[in-house]
Amino acid sequence: MTSQPAPTTGSAGAKTFVTATMLTFTGGMLVLIGYIMVGGFGIFLGLVGAVFGVLWWKDLHDGVIPAQLPTKAVALLTLTGLALFGLAVAMA
Repeated sequence: MTSQPAPTTGSAGAKTFVTATMLTFTGGMLVLIGYIMVGGFGIFLGLVGAVFGVLWWKDLHDGVIPAQLPTKAVALLTLTGLALFGLAVAMA
């Protein structure tokens, strides 16, 4: 029987939660901005941008949600998501 890894706790668990939430939110904001700007084709462009962004993040940090993620990276991801949200609100 294989052993399961221990659940992540403390600040590492919080970083994991915020990273997963903000990657999803930021990808959704890219799709929304694409829709606002171009319409139906913008949804496709936003999806391509979101997939590219997640793949870039994965390559940059050696995993989509690695065990040791710098706090600075999580903060920059959060600021990027909030900036995209502000842009979407301004364009709507």
